Amino acid sequence: MTGKIDLGAYGGSLSLTKALSSVGIKELYPPQTLALEAGLLKRRDSFVVAAPTASGKTLIAEMASLKVFFETGGKVIYLVPLRALAREKYEDFSNKYREIGLRVMQSTGDYDGAEPWLYKGDLIIVTNEKMDSLIRHRASWLRDISLVVADEIHLLGDPHRGPTLEIVLARLRSMNPDLRLIALSATIPNAKEISGWLETRLIHSDWRPVPLREGVYFNGAAIFNEGTIRWIPEVSNFDAVDLALETIKEGGQALIFVNTRKSTEAVAQKSGKYVSALLSVQTESLEKLSAQVLGASPEPTKICKKLADCVISGAAFHHAGINYSQRKLIEDAFRINKIKLIVATTTLAMGLNLPSRRVIIRDWWRYESGVGIKSIPTIEIKQMAGRAGRPGFDEYGESVIIARNKRDESYLFKNYIKGKPEKIDSQLANESALRTHILASIAGAFTRNRAELMDFLGSTFFAYQKGTVSLSVITDGIIEFLEEEGMIVSKRSNLLATRFGHRVSELYIDPLTGVLIRDALSEPKEKDAFSLLHMIARTPDMMVLHMRKKDYDEMLDVFYAHAASLLIPEEEKYPTDEILSEIKTTSTLMQWILETPEDKIVGHFSIGPGDLRTLVELSDWLLYSASEIARIFNLRETVKDLSPLRVRVEYGVREELLELVSLRGIGRVRARNLYNSGFKGIKNIKEATAEELSKVPTLGKALAEDIKRQVTSMQESMPKYF
Repeated sequence: MTGKIDLGAYGGSLSLTKALSSVGIKELYPPQTLALEAGLLKRRDSFVVAAPTASGKTLIAEMASLKVFFETGGKVIYLVPLRALAREKYEDFSNKYREIGLRVMQSTGDYDGAEPWLYKGDLIIVTNEKMDSLIRHRASWLRDISLVVADEIHLLGDPHRGPTLEIVLARLRSMNPDLRLIALSATIPNAKEISGWLETRLIHSDWRPVPLREGVYFNGAAIFNEGTIRWIPEVSNFDAVDLALETIKEGGQALIFVNTRKSTEAVAQKSGKYVSALLSVQTESLEKLSAQVLGASPEPTKICKKLADCVISGAAFHHAGINYSQRKLIEDAFRINKIKLIVATTTLAMGLNLPSRRVIIRDWWRYESGVGIKSIPTIEIKQMAGRAGRPGFDEYGESVIIARNKRDESYLFKNYIKGKPEKIDSQLANESALRTHILASIAGAFTRNRAELMDFLGSTFFAYQKGTVSLSVITDGIIEFLEEEGMIVSKRSNLLATRFGHRVSELYIDPLTGVLIRDALSEPKEKDAFSLLHMIARTPDMMVLHMRKKDYDEMLDVFYAHAASLLIPEEEKYPTDEILSEIKTTSTLMQWILETPEDKIVGHFSIGPGDLRTLVELSDWLLYSASEIARIFNLRETVKDLSPLRVRVEYGVREELLELVSLRGIGRVRARNLYNSGFKGIKNIKEATAEELSKVPTLGKALAEDIKRQVTSMQESMPKYF
């Protein structure tokens, strides 16, 4: 660290200096000093900051944000790629700056609204997708934005998240050419190119607060890049566990990255008894945490119980299959050194902001659909490695990649230890992504004709890197598709969105999803729950459940049982792998709304509780979108079918429980208990006493009294599907 903080010398106000001092910032890291010396607080310049993990990039953005708050007014937008990161930033900034009156807000879900309440915020944290949605809805407060912080800007190179981030930044800059931007990036080879596109100053630093040793482990020895060798005692017969145990024994913590969910669970379980033996007296504390993990799920599954059992030993696994509340409990416990070891999937590494003394990368390859087994990109390995070393606790951090053989050892040194991260390339020429953004551009009247559309696309990172020739060809095909499907019309060379196209853009769904739903709803046949759920399961916006070998016979039986009712053309009714995957997704949702216990669902379909929750949230949104599309085409009866189905999906209940789940505090389990106890609806509850209700399993006295108050104040009229 450098000398005492003195923001006045860099153009910062006394209020800003006091605000940072109040949250414990007394010294500056070198990258922060570089940014200040480059005029962070003096000029209106924008910046790209490229530096390693934990080097203080976020504080650079915070200083610029606080300057807006104290001195210039206006709003700050803080863009993040994941909901989990949005929550993390919201909690961090809210806690730190509550005393100075900074109003921090976050918004990550519900893409169908301008959310005018956000105008009250000074610092608004949103995901890239949410920002895109707010732009489409032309939120009135967008004109008050003074500064945009784009976290993880290197994700421009991600095929899934990159195009939206790229379009959002291009759109914000086109809406306000004077907009100030602070983009934060990992160390990448072409940070200068990204800086050139965004017309910013570049701050580049390789400094880290804790020195990092990177090495390769093979046959009992970890050889590090500076030439040192560490012999690792063999304790467990598992290399990754032995590497973790050594650092835990020395008082540190460890992260192990593996490539599958099952591996996270298996390694965490294997390590448990060894980690437990190294713990100081923490049994009571860990037992309490274990109970919290179990209680974080309304219906604990086998995975939940497995996680709770691991936690008692001081180890845990971390993957997208467990729910957010459980992940947060694990992360918070790790930060305070209660949990000593976390085993996580490599795909979740980006959302895991947890420094540890040693990072162990057991699996440096993973399976990619349509590709097969593929080595993980160097930039991802470097980001995992960057989590090694806890500032203020560790004198150094160690990252170790495990080699399977001697040949791997040299490969890993060459490609990962000495290798440089890959160049970031725009992924905008993806037809699916571009289709969505072109419709949004026309529907929002951001571009009124093809020339203006191409002019806007010329401002993207893709065009900066490769020109617009290939984009022009793809754009013509997309415009043709949108016209053929009735989403846009061409009038006197102008491109105008139809009511259908405009609504699809607002709903934040792929235009192809809109087409598939429209065509399905137009099928002249009776629509039952299975056919409507299958309708959304086949859209590109739905989560894909992969088929296992043992799924085929069952899904074929389900397919043939429902083939006649499927809302697809007859010529498409063949049991291909793709349609069987759709049937599996539909079957999962059907079991959910038939009140099959969650543990049974996740076990039978081989998914995690977190996956089921994601599936339910996506289904809820797509059913809502379907009802909105049905309104456009005046399909009143279909809207009536979709409304109760959407509630059933939200709560996971049969139709007879729709009234009961409308009560606050009543979910699928309590609703079923009420129903089975004779309280089949609001009328029965009104006639009962609180004492009678309290005898229903899982209800209790307090909740019984609360639902009595609810039904007493409830209007006589209920939604029509009740």
